[in-house]
Amino acid sequence: MRDLTNEILELIRRTSSDLPPDVEKSLRAAVEKEAPGSAARGALETILKNVELSRKNSSPICQDTGTPIFYVKYPAGWSTLKLKQQIRTALAEATKKSYMRPNAVDAVYGKNSGNNLGGDDFPYIHFEEVEGEELTIELMLKGGGCENVGAQYSLPDNRLGAGRDLAGVRKVVLEAVYKAQGQGCAPGILGVSIGGDRGSAYLASKEVLFRKMDESNPDPKLAALEKQLTEESNQMGIGPMGFGGKTTVLDTKITGRHRLPACYFVTVSYMCWAYRRRKMTVRGDEVTYE
Repeated sequence: MRDLTNEILELIRRTSSDLPPDVEKSLRAAVEKEAPGSAARGALETILKNVELSRKNSSPICQDTGTPIFYVKYPAGWSTLKLKQQIRTALAEATKKSYMRPNAVDAVYGKNSGNNLGGDDFPYIHFEEVEGEELTIELMLKGGGCENVGAQYSLPDNRLGAGRDLAGVRKVVLEAVYKAQGQGCAPGILGVSIGGDRGSAYLASKEVLFRKMDESNPDPKLAALEKQLTEESNQMGIGPMGFGGKTTVLDTKITGRHRLPACYFVTVSYMCWAYRRRKMTVRGDEVTYE
């Protein structure tokens, strides 16, 4: 089996320091919507300068390099134990090279591991065996500030008048955006899971954030709701970093899951403007990044 440690190290470097093109394009479009001289426009212009400098210097886009979330799709015959070891070795080396900052803290004892490795749970690595010969590794870095403003609702929610339907989903998601204000480092991207149990729903709300921003939802009902939630979130006037303005949310991604009859969960994972996700693909001896 091939040793991919150096290639995974490069994936981490790119994810931490080089914002994906679709995200940068959306941020640049948002600048033009804000009034010249406004705090909102100034915040977005500063963000974009930071994006350029981080790319140039291979330095983290944000000092909170986040929880590393890896999704690995591998062909039959590959060893998940060896892949996990290679990922962990690459992550420790990325921390040593300052592509990542040491953020893994033992919740019980308060000790930072110093290398972003914490037991079997940090980083989070999901493996899935697939047909064919192609191996892909997707990485998302989920910052703590935006993670703090994530939310989960159990419908019906009488407080909000939200029933067990898409109209109810709309109400609770908009409340989550309103409550986040600028604390989630807006403009944000919403990952929404409808259904599932409490645990699987949170995972799904993050998984849907691997979709590109210009990628339309194949379900027309969910595509319409994504567009509506983005537009209505931007009518709140919260704006970049909570300074006011027209851009509170850049995009919304929704996934629907099966649920038990007794449960109807709506789970929101808020992603900050530093929407760090990258993918590497291995085909034979060739490794490509996107």
